[in-house]
Amino acid sequence: MSLVGLKNLFFSQTRTPIPRHHQSKPKTHGYMYPETPDWSNVSSEPLLPPSNPESGDLEAQSRSNSKTEKANAKKGFRIDARVISDATIGLSDGLTVPFALTAGLSALGNTKVVIYGGFAELIAGAISMGLGGANLSDLTAVFEPYNIPAETLTNLTSHLTSSPKLVDFVMQFQHCESEPASSRALTSALTIAGAYFFGGLLPLIPYFFVGAEQVFQGLYISIGVMVLALFAFGYVKTCVVVGWEGGRAVRQGCFGGVQMVVVGSAAAGAAMGLVRLFNDGGV
Repeated sequence: MSLVGLKNLFFSQTRTPIPRHHQSKPKTHGYMYPETPDWSNVSSEPLLPPSNPESGDLEAQSRSNSKTEKANAKKGFRIDARVISDATIGLSDGLTVPFALTAGLSALGNTKVVIYGGFAELIAGAISMGLGGANLSDLTAVFEPYNIPAETLTNLTSHLTSSPKLVDFVMQFQHCESEPASSRALTSALTIAGAYFFGGLLPLIPYFFVGAEQVFQGLYISIGVMVLALFAFGYVKTCVVVGWEGGRAVRQGCFGGVQMVVVGSAAAGAAMGLVRLFNDGGV
């Protein structure tokens, strides 16, 4: 045992510890590979809540309502396009038909006949226009971009023209207006009737300030008033569509005003000529 111990003491090799070098990752030319994430502590709850059709519909409806409110807030106060359309229809007929009637009745030579006949026509016309409303027929332009066959398009437009929902269809799909309110029918009737009555009252006003035998003097004043009213209405109606600025808008507005004067004058002249013809002929 002693020889073995001496041998180990004098002849054993000393082992020097070799330093351990950390294995370096291969160079990747500046690109660092992401470390593998530890998913052990991640919650197993779903990222999105369970779908609920009712809650989804409510959220979609609330978002839609908020967008509508924001859009309405940006627009501010403005008159509904349907109200403007109804007023235009009422004024167009109110400025023409009663004027033609009063001009025709003035051929009888009695102011009271003109006033009473004019008021009777005003009331009847306002009721008729208010109840009838407007029948829009411009439907082809709505379907033209979709390349619908001509026969199908003809049948479709013919059906819609006779449909009671024609006005709602045109306002929603052609003018991109929202669905009309429940009080739309009453508003339309009152707007058209009021505009018709107001427009038809203008040619009657001069007859209130002349004597019973001065009917032609009232007619001349009524003609002057109606020429100005018809021109102003035609000018405003045209400029609302084409604009107010520029020489082109002024020319088109004047052309629209002249058109209204010509139509109103032709109607009044025809009515007066027919009444005088029947009166002279003893009909």
